[in-house]
Amino acid sequence: GAAGFFLPLSGGADSSSVAAIVAVMCILVTKAARENPEGDVAKECRRVCRKDEGNSLWVPATPQEMASYVLHTTFMGTENSSSVTNSRAKRLGDAIGSYHLSIKIDVMVTAVLQVFHLTTGRMPRFSSRGGTITEDLALQNIQARLRMVTAYLMAQLLPWVRGRSGFLLVLGSANVDEGLRGYMTKYDCSSADLNPIGSISKGDLKRMLVFLSKEYPGFDVLSEIANAPPTAELRPIDQATATPEAGHSQTDEEDMGMSYEELGYFGRLRKISRYGPVSMFKKLLMTWNHLAPSEVAEKVKRFFYYYSVNRHKMTTITPSYHAEAYSPDDNRFDLRQFLYNTKWTRQFASIDKLAAQYTTEDDNKDKAD
Repeated sequence: GAAGFFLPLSGGADSSSVAAIVAVMCILVTKAARENPEGDVAKECRRVCRKDEGNSLWVPATPQEMASYVLHTTFMGTENSSSVTNSRAKRLGDAIGSYHLSIKIDVMVTAVLQVFHLTTGRMPRFSSRGGTITEDLALQNIQARLRMVTAYLMAQLLPWVRGRSGFLLVLGSANVDEGLRGYMTKYDCSSADLNPIGSISKGDLKRMLVFLSKEYPGFDVLSEIANAPPTAELRPIDQATATPEAGHSQTDEEDMGMSYEELGYFGRLRKISRYGPVSMFKKLLMTWNHLAPSEVAEKVKRFFYYYSVNRHKMTTITPSYHAEAYSPDDNRFDLRQFLYNTKWTRQFASIDKLAAQYTTEDDNKDKAD
């Protein structure tokens, strides 16, 4: 059976949230096991940690000792990764007590690209180095997908490396906002056996990290992670625009064309309120009354375009623990269609008409005043 978990730990908020959830589990289990070494919790702890031979009453001395048996974390870097995120991942692994590795997967990326070059005679380039958007996305995606392959290899073989039996369950770490927007590579590290945070928004995850950094001594690195700008680190670092906090020039919100806060609004209105493009536009006109109607219209249309063009990714997403009501998970939770007319012709035309109407009304009101 399973001997624990494997988690690709990037040093970002999402994977760190998953690591923190397992860490809190270790804290609670260790406390219960030490209070009653003959109880059911202690027995299950010994079974998972492979300490159940004979009449042993072994229990972990600390949560970190338990984590060293059940949680395996690995930072899978490339030449595009920063030392800042690597450092955060290592410090979090040390604080939790996980069996932590830091590796480079550039040799794998190079090997796959060489196969492509030998087959086609062409070699893709990043857009910052003269390549097209198509080349740039392909180069980002191959890094992400090779991390998934590496994760499953590690999950099968790390127990063997450590002289233990069994395998590891791979934990995913894609938040609900990324699923809603489709800001993920299909079959990358979002593909796993279980995703504990798949139904939780980025905003809620950051608040959880800050809470845990205050609640548990030694977890102060979680606050640093929560306040760092999210980044995928899949493009070459531009030192001129890289910030010390992020450690990288590529940020999620710039890539997505919308903020995580805006995605929180879109997700709740789409799922909980069951709003389509037009009704969402009308609602957000009142909520975002500091913006011009045309700006609200563009934001709503941009969201629904990316939501619909990427909806197919939700049909293969890793099963999640559902802690909120706004998840777009297609496996068990949100069974809407995944093929859309991404132009939303009638709806977007209605939004444009309403935006123009509200703009004219505002202009007339200004003139009257």
